[in-house]
Amino acid sequence: MSELNNIALKIIGKGKGILAADESTGTMTKRLSSVNVESTAENRLLFRETLFSSNSMESCIGGVILYDETIKQTSPSGKKIPELISKSNSVPGIKVDTGAKTLANSPEEKITEGLDGLRERLKEYYKLGARFTKWRGVYTISKKYPSELSIYSNAHALARYASLVQESGMVPIVEPELLMEGNHNSEDCLKKTSEVIKKCYEQLELHKVELKGTILKPNMILPGTDSDEKVDSLKVAEMTIECLKNSVPSEVAGIAFLSGGQTDKEATKNLNQINVKNKTNFILTYSYGRALQQGALKFWSKDIKNIQGTQKIFNHRAKMCSLASKGEWSEEVDKI
Repeated sequence: MSELNNIALKIIGKGKGILAADESTGTMTKRLSSVNVESTAENRLLFRETLFSSNSMESCIGGVILYDETIKQTSPSGKKIPELISKSNSVPGIKVDTGAKTLANSPEEKITEGLDGLRERLKEYYKLGARFTKWRGVYTISKKYPSELSIYSNAHALARYASLVQESGMVPIVEPELLMEGNHNSEDCLKKTSEVIKKCYEQLELHKVELKGTILKPNMILPGTDSDEKVDSLKVAEMTIECLKNSVPSEVAGIAFLSGGQTDKEATKNLNQINVKNKTNFILTYSYGRALQQGALKFWSKDIKNIQGTQKIFNHRAKMCSLASKGEWSEEVDKI
């Protein structure tokens, strides 16, 4: 099990974080369409390879979460994508859930599926080069939700997933995401996120998952997108740390936040403040998708052959996130 802990620390240690490049073909098509680029397998690969071959991969990105299509692709330079990632001393990972579906008997909520056949798929992904995985549970916040049914069902699925992943020799990322949509305030988010995370660890321990060989990927504590509440990064930091101290066992290898609906600058600023205020022993870093890629994607869409220019934008954002993971970011350094 110490081997899994070593992999986890390689992914999130020393000022590094995770590039979440695991958008499904449907989600990636929406992203590309939003910047008027045709979503072909070649274009999806070209954009991702541009990021995976950038300089910041070696200094700022400890792991890359891939999608099923991408982990099986070969770059135009002839390298398989997992090899390209490993070459920069980053760890290839893979999203293994098959998406969130309507939760039976609670149609306003979701349950993540993908346990059927997972053991066999994990063996295949390991052979392809993956050494960590991701499974995302999603929860709605409102006066009624998340329900006990949703909290239990998703925690149980996350634990079953994590135990199978460790059996296969890989590190599971456990991602319980409370969505930002809604008019809930930050106190509601704190209360309900804490409840969800505690239930996840109850189930993980019941399923005998070795916590030192896991990474938690939670949301930060923020008010809903329709809330009138305004919070600064200091309050976000204090409430997020309170949540983690009260909910996450100390054995967990580390915590890599999702960016959710935050802009790239907000996600960087809030992560920095969390690390400035962090008095725990947890590694607190990033597992960002849009907040790492969006600026690069907008630039790239103007000329998809401008690889160096796109990499410059990505390198800057990755460096800013790396600084934030050490509490060393500032507005002054975040200027291109």
